[in-house]
Amino acid sequence: MSSLVRLSAGDASLAISTQGAEAREWRVGGRDLLWPGDPRIWGQISPILFPVVGWTRDGARVAGRQYPLGLHGFAAGQSFALESQEADKARFILADNERTRAIYPFAFRLFVEYALSPTRLAIALEIENRGSGPAPYAFGLHPGFRWPFDGAGRDGCRVVFEKPERGEVPALAPGGLIAPRQRPIAMNGNVLELNDELFAKDALCFLSPMSRSLRFVGASGAAIEMALGDFPHAALWTRPGAPFLCLEAWTGYSDPEGFAGDLFEKPGMRVAQPGETHRCVAAYSYLPPP
Repeated sequence: MSSLVRLSAGDASLAISTQGAEAREWRVGGRDLLWPGDPRIWGQISPILFPVVGWTRDGARVAGRQYPLGLHGFAAGQSFALESQEADKARFILADNERTRAIYPFAFRLFVEYALSPTRLAIALEIENRGSGPAPYAFGLHPGFRWPFDGAGRDGCRVVFEKPERGEVPALAPGGLIAPRQRPIAMNGNVLELNDELFAKDALCFLSPMSRSLRFVGASGAAIEMALGDFPHAALWTRPGAPFLCLEAWTGYSDPEGFAGDLFEKPGMRVAQPGETHRCVAAYSYLPPP
């Protein structure tokens, strides 16, 4: 059975479920930033993505064997244990088990850490390879924020990148795979005006963008900033008309269309050698209206 772990720092608070080590509520100054979830639209709030990000083509292949590893892996469906907690910090742990080994044949420990300050939330993902051979993996953060989050209306919201970005992103093929072509988006330098049409063909995947941070800016001028930290890729996603926008940080991404390689060969995968520990940190900050 899942339980909630609550953190606080100044007038900020955070609630994390042991189910999936998923943040369920983040409040700053009485303002709710995370969307509350709705199974009729999207039943999750801020899932942790591991050991893959995105889709695998017909599952994963390891040493000639097929494994039914689905969208974004399995961490969100697992029960984590609370390893440690302070007033403003918590660390959760998941070890491989019979269920995980049936779809991902590697021995590991996965740690998820949250560190809260009055306006900032840092999230760290860490893998420890406990097996006798190398283990491929990818990390991802997938929090959904209220759209609007500032009470000023949905229109007029935009995403402002740290640097100008290309006005195109990879097209997504059926099944969420990365197509070999690009699709244009109305990027004006470093500004992307938000509208539902942008997401009619699924997520916007910014693979290796120039920017190391971006801001989801509300009509009031308030913003939620995502600093990518150790994550090389970013994504934006919602369902058209839905009251949320996901600001995602990834180390990997979906299989390319037609990909038939081993999980070790999947683009974006990292490899932890036996006994190694790998860690990635990203941070989200609330910026009040100017």
